[in-house]
Amino acid sequence: MRQERTQEQRLDYLVEAFKADSGEYKDLPVPASSEGKQRILRSLMNIRMPKALPDTVLQVQDEYLMERAEEKGIVRLSDIPETKDSMSIWQGDITRLAVDAIVNAANSQMLGCFIPMHTCIDNCIHTYAGVQLRAECARQMKLLRMRYGSSYEQPTAVPMLTDAYNLPAKKVIHVVGPIVESRLTEKLENELANCYTNILDLCLENSLKTVAFCCISTGVFRFPAGRAAEIAVQAVSQWLSAHPGAVERVIFNVFKDEDKAYYEQQLQ
Repeated sequence: MRQERTQEQRLDYLVEAFKADSGEYKDLPVPASSEGKQRILRSLMNIRMPKALPDTVLQVQDEYLMERAEEKGIVRLSDIPETKDSMSIWQGDITRLAVDAIVNAANSQMLGCFIPMHTCIDNCIHTYAGVQLRAECARQMKLLRMRYGSSYEQPTAVPMLTDAYNLPAKKVIHVVGPIVESRLTEKLENELANCYTNILDLCLENSLKTVAFCCISTGVFRFPAGRAAEIAVQAVSQWLSAHPGAVERVIFNVFKDEDKAYYEQQLQ
C-alpha cells in the first residue's frame, strides 16, 4: 500500500524530479526553506518546454498543486456578492476562483510565460494549473499551425479554451489582448471589446455559466486601466442584455486597488 506523502515530501520530490527533467539544472543547489524550494519548483516549471513527464511525477505534481489550492483558499461563487446585473468585482488571486472559467491574458504564442517567477497572470495560471496546461496549449497550437501554416500565431481577441487541470476553475480561456504601442486608437478599443464579447460567446457555446475576467491588456500591453474597465463593463453589459440568462455571473477579477476603484465606478 502506497504511503501518503506530506506536502513537504511532495515538494522535495518534485524539486528533484524537475531538476532531473531539466538536464541543465540537475545540479542546482536547493535552499533548505520551503519558500526557497517553492521558488525553485515554480521556476523550473516556468521554463519547461511542453513535453512528456512521467505519470508518477504528474501524480505527485497534481497532489501537490491541489493541496496548494486548498492552502491558498478556494473562493466559490457564493463567496462573491453580485455588484450589479449579474456582474461582480472580486479582488485577489484569480487562481483561487472555483468558477466555470477563468480568463488568462496570453501572448500570441499561447504557451504561457517562460520567465521564472514572473508575476504576470499568464505565469500564475500556468504554474498552479500544472505542466499539463502548457502541453495542451502546445497541442492546440500545433493543430492550428498544421491548418494555417508554421508561422501561425493566435490573433488578438480570438479565445482558446482549455481544461484548468489543478486549478479550482473548470476551464481556462486564453486570449491575446490588444497591445498599445504608442497611442490608444479606436481600433485597439474595439479589439479589447471583442475580447470580452468573443469570450462570452465561447462561454455560451460551451455551457459555461460563470466566468472571471482578468484585466485584459492593462499590464505589459499598456492599455490604460481606466479606459479598459469602461470598455469591459460596457461590452459585458451589452452582451448580457442581448443574451438574458445565458451566463449566471460575470466576475471582474482585479488585483490592484486602482483597478478595483475603476470597476466600482463603472458598476455604480
